[in-house]
Amino acid sequence: MPKLLALTGSPSAHSRTAVVADHALRHLTRSHAGFETARLAVRELPAADLLAARRGEPEIRRALEAVAEADGLIIATPVYKASYTGLLKAFLDLLPQDGLVGKTVLPLATGGSLAHVLTIDYALRPVLSALGARHVTAGRFVLDSSVERGSGPDRLRPEAEIDLLQAVDEFADALRAATPQAPADAPAPVDPPAQADVLAPAAPLAAATVLTGAP
Repeated sequence: MPKLLALTGSPSAHSRTAVVADHALRHLTRSHAGFETARLAVRELPAADLLAARRGEPEIRRALEAVAEADGLIIATPVYKASYTGLLKAFLDLLPQDGLVGKTVLPLATGGSLAHVLTIDYALRPVLSALGARHVTAGRFVLDSSVERGSGPDRLRPEAEIDLLQAVDEFADALRAATPQAPADAPAPVDPPAQADVLAPAAPLAAATVLTGAP
């Protein structure tokens, strides 16, 4: 069963970014069977251990193990100063250089202005690629105004939710394709004749798209 971790990098206890990540996880569990999901909010890790890069401390170690064990990650962040948060950067810096090798990643960002729409492609995506992510799927930028709060549960405006769920569907398909499950009663594979190794071209990196609310 593929393991999926939703990693959120907002320092806020009432984060719109967490709302978006939770919507993505709920859609995965409702519409895509066969995934084991978990959440990790970086803000809940001990700040002193995080900033001092104390990888051996229990909570930091467990967080790093959760990333290592995941087949896919949803990495969500608000946009601060035209980039992802320093909190998220502090955690990503604790990963080994190959910390995302073999993993499929869906990047998500939230912000108050369309001026920051390229944050995923120009700030976050290069870091994910440098950490060896196998496939970074098309991300989504969600305007803060698309996250509606009231007396009931937090929700997204319909236009934003539709586009977010499309991104999640694409991510689920990519993650499932990257972790094929052989039937239990499948016969043992027969070694093919020796032949030269062929390197398949890497999947192209898809650009992020924008989620906007109604005017």
